[in-house]
Amino acid sequence: MIVLSLASFMSKLVGVVFLFAAAVGLIRFSDPLQRMHAATKAGTLGAGFIVLGVVLQLQRLDVTLTGLAVVLFLLLTIPVAGHLLGRAAYVSGADIGGLRGGDALEGVLDRHPGALEARIGETAAQVEAQ
Repeated sequence: MIVLSLASFMSKLVGVVFLFAAAVGLIRFSDPLQRMHAATKAGTLGAGFIVLGVVLQLQRLDVTLTGLAVVLFLLLTIPVAGHLLGRAAYVSGADIGGLRGGDALEGVLDRHPGALEARIGETAAQVEAQ
């Protein structure tokens, strides 16, 4: 019993560390693709470890089945959402200054020539002028 309690605590602790790393990544990374990567990878691992910790702590069949369903849902949806967010950021012309090497999607996807941030600023200035 003490072993399961310790494993539950450690799993939750690891989950919190991953979620903290995801939050730090969102704050510190410079471009949308890096931020999206931090949120999806570390966030999925963090949530999964926390759910595992709850399953280990409660040790009930209904909680175990619900926990497994939650982890499966996370693993099926977050990669797709991350891919769509990354594609939308790339196509919108968002700054990808953190990219090393060449642009592998150049010529594959149409990319707006102006940065998204500049277009938002222009739109706000036009609204204020009216």
